[in-house]
Amino acid sequence: MEKAIVNVLYTYGWLFNLEKDFFKQFGLTPQQYNVLRILNGQYPKSISTCDIKERMLDRNSDASRLVDRMYASGIVERTISEIDRRKVDIRISERGRDLLDEISSNRQYYHTFNEVLTDEEAETLSVLLDKLRSSEENNSFNSKDCEGN
Repeated sequence: MEKAIVNVLYTYGWLFNLEKDFFKQFGLTPQQYNVLRILNGQYPKSISTCDIKERMLDRNSDASRLVDRMYASGIVERTISEIDRRKVDIRISERGRDLLDEISSNRQYYHTFNEVLTDEEAETLSVLLDKLRSSEENNSFNSKDCEGN
């Protein structure tokens, strides 16, 4: 079992570095890409920074700072919430949607996965990873309260 755990952690590091190097050419980090995908899934609606943080793969990321950098580069828009003036609503901009389209058309390393794993093997891997994570879902760490974000 220990070998399997080490293998999962090693693979995570390998995938993270692959993603980090890939997104660098677009001026993004993997965490920023994750935020763009979350916002794109909400489009045309906006969501709060707190909701973004709850949906992020890396919940330790500082969503507010990520969004600030993304806003500065024009790939997200932000407005003060009409419901709660302490909250900021975030929405992907057209520039952000164009960037996601460009990224999707350039993900060459996905082809490597297709060459190594069959669709059936990829599905089996996905099921096993889901099974592993589901054992902890009820005990998962929750993100901090996001009042005012």
